[in-house]
Amino acid sequence: MKVILDQDKCVSSGQCVMAAPGVFDQRDDDGIAVLLDDSPAPADAEDVQHAAAVCPAVAIRIEQ
Repeated sequence: MKVILDQDKCVSSGQCVMAAPGVFDQRDDDGIAVLLDDSPAPADAEDVQHAAAVCPAVAIRIEQ
């Protein structure tokens, strides 16, 4: 699994951080999402897929 985050699309909602805190974080100054791990472990796959699904800006893409 490869995770791609488009920070230009991010609206700082924090949904990804709540769904997959080991994979996503937010910058302190503006809340834009930060990708901590672009190749998460298989155990995190469900959480990352959920994060992509709930992102209001559709800023997260997953490639297999």
